[in-house]
Amino acid sequence: MYERAALKEYESIAWKATHHLLQVTTEEPLAFIDLTEQVTALVRSAGIQIGAVHLQTLHTTTAIVVNEHEPLLHCDMKKLLDRLAPETDDYDHDNLAIRTVNLVPDERRNGHAHCRAMFFRTSETIHIVDGALHLGRWQRIFMLELDGPQSRRVSAMIMGQ
Repeated sequence: MYERAALKEYESIAWKATHHLLQVTTEEPLAFIDLTEQVTALVRSAGIQIGAVHLQTLHTTTAIVVNEHEPLLHCDMKKLLDRLAPETDDYDHDNLAIRTVNLVPDERRNGHAHCRAMFFRTSETIHIVDGALHLGRWQRIFMLELDGPQSRRVSAMIMGQ
């Protein structure tokens, strides 16, 4: 048996959307960057009372995650990623003698970061209720840097009424 959640209806008014590009400069190879306050401010300025904010990283070696802001948990996650895709392993992606696709000058050795990224999502959607992010008690929004330090971008689309 489950309890029915409280239903709150909103009048039908004009739907709107706004887009923002967040610039993030990371300082570590592997880091949890808390975006919650920035996203909260964007939602507040958009004036949306009911809707959603969709966050999408624009990089293949970053991720968007919702989790707890607890340093020991982040340390545990870093250890887990080190076991799953160690930076010291040999990755074909890093072998420029055989790789011929998507090469750029000063190519980074980042096969481990791409492999780590496969365990995460590139985007998350968070509900907006009563003009605020609808997050649980411990939930925070993070951009997970897997190949830093670098300059990064996160696309934020805020939609609703």
